Formats: sequence, structure tokens, C-alpha cells
Amino acid sequence: MKVYISADIEGITGLVSWSQCGRPDGKHFDFDFARRMMTHDVNAAIRGLRAAGATEVVVKDSHGNSKNLLIDELEPGTQLISGHGSRTDGMMNGIDETFDAAVLVGYHGMAGTLHGIMEHTITGGVHRLKFNDLPCGEMGLSAGVAGRYGVPLIMVSSDIAGCEEAKALIPGIHTAAVKEGYGRYMGRLLHPSETGPMIEKAAKDALENKASIKPHVWAEPSSFTIEFNRSEEADMCVRHLGVSRVDAFTVAGQYGTYQEAHQVLWALMSLSFEGIGSQH
Repeated sequence: MKVYISADIEGITGLVSWSQCGRPDGKHFDFDFARRMMTHDVNAAIRGLRAAGATEVVVKDSHGNSKNLLIDELEPGTQLISGHGSRTDGMMNGIDETFDAAVLVGYHGMAGTLHGIMEHTITGGVHRLKFNDLPCGEMGLSAGVAGRYGVPLIMVSSDIAGCEEAKALIPGIHTAAVKEGYGRYMGRLLHPSETGPMIEKAAKDALENKASIKPHVWAEPSSFTIEFNRSEEADMCVRHLGVSRVDAFTVAGQYGTYQEAHQVLWALMSLSFEGIGSQH
């Protein structure tokens, strides 16, 4: 069996702030620890999937510059998709219809999630995202990409709030909650010696029971609304074909397929950064 893993970092064991897991610079003093823990959680998922019969595991590094995972410390035989800048499937680049199942490791709650550690949706500039009029975060978007290829999302590791989001999105999904959020930058953390076996078991159980979980398919035509935190973040977005301005903070779009809507949504996130930059 062939399994795809998309790995983010905010929902990883032991992490509670971006000062730990942002990127390798002086503002993120614990980045080395964060990427080691990210590798730890991904390895646990790989071991569980292989115990359930996975013969090929492909991992997409999906946080920030997507160069976080330590390939030399990944389980031998793992294939890693690293970096970003091309292709159009966002955090799921590299998945296709040849995969039997998908897993999300280290994901986090959507923007506005109560008690969600580092809750956000793609960028801190997003106040709220709705897809087909339903609240949506990165889990919903990634599940939709997998579903478009007919691949079921069978397991998620996150904090408690993120795991509850996954359960509400996909009936029967298996989860591993590695921490409990007390606030956006505070939580009660489980030790890696506990989270590793927990993730491993959840991945194993999920793959063994994957037949009971259906691919998540968003209805088409597909629409979205993005409410940004500030108006300048929305200013640039209306330059994109098919995008309309709802109010100072909000843009909307409707497209014939999920793939088109997802692709445009990610493009708008990039444009919103230009809006922020223009104020300086």
C-alpha cells in the first residue's frame, strides 16, 4: 500500500509558539528543537503505517519554507518532498490517485479555534476562511485535495482542538492529540515518549480500518470567502480573475471545480503578503 503524509509543525509534540517553530533565524531560537520534534512525530506515523502494511510512504514537508524535516533522521526508505514554489496542490503537493490513504501530522486548528495552539489558516493575516459557506482550515483544504484524487484522509495528529476539528470534518477519522491548548501560545504537553507510541498506534489503526473512511469531497462548483485581519491584505487580492470584494476585509470567489478554487485561494494568500509589504 502507498500512503501520503503531509506534515505541518504547529501541532507537533512539545511546541507552543512560533518563537520555537517559525524558521531558522535569530527570532526563532528553538527551531532546531522544533524540527527534531517534527521528525519524531512523522517517524512515529511512518512506523505505524508500515506496521499496518504500507510499502511506500511519501512525506510532504508543509510548514513555512518546507525545509524543516531532517531527511537523514527519517525512517529509512521514506521519500521526502521538500521546498516549495511550484505546483498547485498547496500542502498536498505530490499526492495523486495512486495513493491508498493520506495522513496529516502536526496540523493545527483553523483560525479562530478556541484553545487551539497557534491556531491560524495558512497565514496569520486570515481572520476567517469559509469554503462552500462552511468554516474551513488547513485540514479541510488538505482533505479536499486528497479527496479530489479519491484518497481518504484517515488520520490526523494535532492538539485536542485540532483533533476535534478533524473528527467533525471526517466521520471515523483516527486522531492522536499530543497536547492540550490553554491558549494560543500555552498548553499542557505530553512527553515525546508518550506521543510517539500514540501517533504510531493511531496511524496503524487508521490504515487497518481505512475501508471505513470515505474521501472528503467538496461540492462543486466551489466557493470561498476570506476575511483578512486588515484591509490592505485584501487590497491586492481583487486583481485576480473571478475574485470580488465583499467589504474592506473580505474577498470571495466561485469556481467550477474544487481544484480551481483551491489554487486561487493559495494564490490570494501570496498576494495578501504583498499588501502587507506595501505599507512599509
